[in-house]
Amino acid sequence: MRAPRTTAVGEHPEPRTIGPITQTDIVRFAGAGGDFNPLHHDPARAAAAGFDRPIAMGQFTAGLLAAWLTDTFGVEYLRSLEVRFTAPLFIGDVVELSGHVLEIATPEGAPALATIELAATRSGEPVVKGRATVVITTA
Repeated sequence: MRAPRTTAVGEHPEPRTIGPITQTDIVRFAGAGGDFNPLHHDPARAAAAGFDRPIAMGQFTAGLLAAWLTDTFGVEYLRSLEVRFTAPLFIGDVVELSGHVLEIATPEGAPALATIELAATRSGEPVVKGRATVVITTA
C-alpha cells in the first residue's frame, strides 16, 4: 500500500483539466449509471427545460472530482466526501478539478486528517463544490 500524502494547510494540489465534454462522455456515463434523462442527450428536451444544449449529469461531474481527489490523496485514505451541485456542465465545456487543504486535525492515537475544499469549475465558475476528509501525514 502506498503511504499517505504529506500535505499542509493551504496546499493547492495540481489541478486537472478535462474536456471539452462530449456527447459520448455523457452517453457512456448514462450506460454505466442508468440515467437516461433526455436532458442529457436530447437537444430539444434540453431547450424545453431552458438549457442551450444537453447537460452532463451532476454525478458525472462529481465523479470526475472524486477521481481527481482519490488520484491525488489515494482512494484508500478517503474518509468522507460530500458535494453540492451549483450549475450545469454542458457538452463542449471544459472542467477544471481542484482543491485546497483547509485544515488538519491530529486526533490522539489516530492518523492525521486533512479537510479538503473541492471545486469543479467551468471558466472559473463552480459547477460542483465539495469537501472531503482524507488521511495524510504531516511534514
